[in-house]
Amino acid sequence: MSRSRQPPLVTGISPNEGIPWTKVTIRGENLGTGPTDLIGLTICGHNCLLTAEWMSASKIVCRVGQAKNDKGDIIVTTKSGGKGTSTVSFKLLKPEKIGLLDQSAVWVDEMNYYDMRTDRNKGIPPLSLRPANPLGIEIEKSKFPQKDLEILFPGMSADFTSENFSAAWYLIENHSTTSFEQLKMAVTNLKRQANKKSEGSLAYVKGGLSTFFEAQDALSAIHQKLEADGTEKVEGSMTQKLENVLNRASNTADTLFQEVLGRKDKADSTRNALNVLQRFKFLFNLPLNIERNIQKGDYDVVINDYEKAKSLFGKTEVQVFKKYYAEVETRIEALRELLLAKLLETPSTLHDQKRYIRYLSDLHEPGDPAWQCIGAQHRWILQLMHSCKEGYIQDLKGTPVLHSPMLDLDNDTRPLVLGPLSQTASLKRGSSFQSGRDDTWRYKTPHRVAFVEKLTKLVLSQLPNFWKLWISYVNGSLFSETAEKSGQIERSKNVRQRQNDFKKMIQEVMQCLVKLIRGALLPLSIPECGVRQYGGWEVKSELSGQWLAHVIQTIRLTYESLTALEIPNDMLQTIQDLILDLRVRCVMVTLQHTAEEIKRLAEKEDWIIDNEGLTSLPYQFEQCIVHSLQSLKGVLECKPGEASVFQQPKTQEEVCQLSINIMQIFIYCLEQLSTKPDADVDTTHLSVDVSSPDLFGSIHEDFSLTSEQRLLIVLSNCCYLERHTFLNIAEHFEKHNFQGIEKITQVSMASLKELDQRLFENYIELKADPIVGSLEPGIYAGYFDWKDCLPPTGVRNYLKEALVNIIAVHAEARLEICALRDTVAVHLTPESKSSFKQALEALPQLSSGADKKLLEELLNKFKSSMHLQLTCFQAASSTMMKT
Repeated sequence: MSRSRQPPLVTGISPNEGIPWTKVTIRGENLGTGPTDLIGLTICGHNCLLTAEWMSASKIVCRVGQAKNDKGDIIVTTKSGGKGTSTVSFKLLKPEKIGLLDQSAVWVDEMNYYDMRTDRNKGIPPLSLRPANPLGIEIEKSKFPQKDLEILFPGMSADFTSENFSAAWYLIENHSTTSFEQLKMAVTNLKRQANKKSEGSLAYVKGGLSTFFEAQDALSAIHQKLEADGTEKVEGSMTQKLENVLNRASNTADTLFQEVLGRKDKADSTRNALNVLQRFKFLFNLPLNIERNIQKGDYDVVINDYEKAKSLFGKTEVQVFKKYYAEVETRIEALRELLLAKLLETPSTLHDQKRYIRYLSDLHEPGDPAWQCIGAQHRWILQLMHSCKEGYIQDLKGTPVLHSPMLDLDNDTRPLVLGPLSQTASLKRGSSFQSGRDDTWRYKTPHRVAFVEKLTKLVLSQLPNFWKLWISYVNGSLFSETAEKSGQIERSKNVRQRQNDFKKMIQEVMQCLVKLIRGALLPLSIPECGVRQYGGWEVKSELSGQWLAHVIQTIRLTYESLTALEIPNDMLQTIQDLILDLRVRCVMVTLQHTAEEIKRLAEKEDWIIDNEGLTSLPYQFEQCIVHSLQSLKGVLECKPGEASVFQQPKTQEEVCQLSINIMQIFIYCLEQLSTKPDADVDTTHLSVDVSSPDLFGSIHEDFSLTSEQRLLIVLSNCCYLERHTFLNIAEHFEKHNFQGIEKITQVSMASLKELDQRLFENYIELKADPIVGSLEPGIYAGYFDWKDCLPPTGVRNYLKEALVNIIAVHAEARLEICALRDTVAVHLTPESKSSFKQALEALPQLSSGADKKLLEELLNKFKSSMHLQLTCFQAASSTMMKT
């Protein structure tokens, strides 16, 4: 006796959505007691009992049919339980349209297949088999005007197969009223289509795997049935007939579709070729684009395209790609050669050099282009320096004077060390001393000086960029990040060797600069083997101290500029040595030139004396030395890092000897002036000096000097030199840090005192000659012989005359001292009064009244004749008395 069961209850379905004919598995409770108990199965209102397979009371497998509703319940009906219910639902998806040649894992309803021929109005190319609705949702055409869309999207298209496809245009045209949820569903469909496309034919196999298994099971069952019946052994059996039928069907199908499949294969090949050309047109057009960009100078574009092509096709095995990539490599190699040639081309700016180095590093140029550029720049600087020397030497042979605008007074802002010696204003105390040079020397730059200026300017214009290029090479800023990573290891291995090599380059440039300057200014300081390379200046005269000082200033500025580049001091030591040698040479030349100027001072003696009994010669001598020392002030001054000019004992000795020589030359000039014949005295420029003593009154009358007068003037000058001038000069030497000043002063003073003694003896001799001359004739008159001596009758007249002459000399001295004392009596101090008293006591006293009377008469005559001049002293004293 049977009893009723609970109604069926569906609690799950897998999958829960799908297109028609999707195989699903239904799970639940009370789904029947067996296949015969299952009498009904509907999914979304469609009867699926025909495809249902009862597995157990909790599992049924079936296929979903064509349903009217998009979503519905799963209802199972059994004999034992009746009509059941469902707690889940199934969503039926719209099937994709399948073309005639599309693969499908399930049976296709031929009433709904997708025919390309009837859907050409969709704007899809005939070769394309893509669906007309890529989003998989319902298309709702908008009424937006086509012209407005074309204006809104110029140059674009709503065709999703076009290169200029505009998604916004497509959505406005086909889905302007679609909801956001449907658009999200469309995105899901696009992703699913993309996954299917990527999976290829295997996706179809996976999707219809159950169908294949069912077909295999059916064939196996038929095979087993036939084996059981033994029909396979019978000739003309059903399986043989079935095989024949299938083969004929296959051949007929091949015959029918051969032309279509051929066209499809050809279309696929064409489409694939077009796709390849379109997809890889970058590579196919790259050789031509590289040539065009090289001609335009767009090297960055070429390098970017090359890097892209190398990453995509550098290791390709496709022959077509290999061929075109080889063309690209050929043109890149030509570009490397072009850039390397431009990099090594001189002259070139630092910006261009960095740019070319970066390009070559990005192109993976073998070797080290940056170092090659540094070497080329080094050779170029050396070549420029030697060419500069050769140019000036050739110009020297053809043109005697070279104008240099660097020393124009209007444009030169640097302090001139020659200023004091170029002034021609008259010196005080009536001096006519002037510099031996004309002012026009400033505008005539010697070739060697102009060469040094040009050479240093050239080095300062080239070396900074050369140094900056090296710094950029060391810190890696010349290279891009990619090139820096690839070449960092190789450069790190050679960095120490590179540093040593570059140090040698800088030292070679500095040595070349120094040797070229030495060859021009100090030719004896370079070895004989280098005279031809660094010398060759055919000049007879040496540069003056003024020009050497100017050259020293130029080289100092060069040294400061190079130091500002942070070049190590050991690389610039040769320049410091050159500056020191030039400073020493400048001091020597200046002192030698001063000695020549001192020699010419004798020609400038005007013999005009002042109230102190001096001429302008001592002052001219002192000023000449002072001006020479002032011109050496900048040379003797030690700049940072420089040594003293007098640090070498040899230099100290030479400078001391030159200084002594200058002093002795002037002493010799005084001696020559004291013994100069009267006919050699140039008195055409003399003028009357009313303040001079009467002793020299004859000068004003006949413009001539006696030997006695010259001796007295020179003696007066010697006295002034000893008390003032030589001491002042010693102070100036000490102020300028000269060495051996005590020796210079001692030797000079000894020579001056020796001259003073000789001149004084000469003066005494001149004064004594008349007395001796008057005594000798009387003594030897009549050839006196003691044998024939007559008895003396009295003192002869010659002795009386000599005594009168002696008295006259002393009388003149007493008269002059008294006149001077009376003139300045109002201004006398106790000390000066004592001096006058001692002078008068040293003279023989006047014993007779006639002599005293004569002295008084001469003083009165002097005061009367000089009344106008003496008034000056009296007026001053009267004023003081009144106050």
